[in-house]
Amino acid sequence: MTNITNPAQEGEQIDIKRLKGWKEIPEGGLILKAGNAVYYKTGDWRNIRPVWDKDKCINCLRCWIFCPDSSILIKDGEVKGINYDHCKGCGICAHECPEKVQAIEMINEDQADKEENEE
Repeated sequence: MTNITNPAQEGEQIDIKRLKGWKEIPEGGLILKAGNAVYYKTGDWRNIRPVWDKDKCINCLRCWIFCPDSSILIKDGEVKGINYDHCKGCGICAHECPEKVQAIEMINEDQADKEENEE
């Protein structure tokens, strides 16, 4: 078995064009230090985003329970918002929100940006 080493040291830039083969490409998404996932802002992967309506919300916390990214913000047992830095737009929160409530709506990211710029 060939021993493959990562040619990049922490913080070092790699010129991908100069690598000789796919085996020299460093692995992506490496967590080099424990407890640093909070620094990886993965929310820019989204193309749709959940929009929470606090007036409709009954605080059943189903969105919080099922969110795979822990992006639903809770304080004192109540939903307080959505952490868009880590939300990937999977839509599970909107799916799990009770059908009669529909406090979370998924909207296109472009539409959300346009609405934010109008405010």
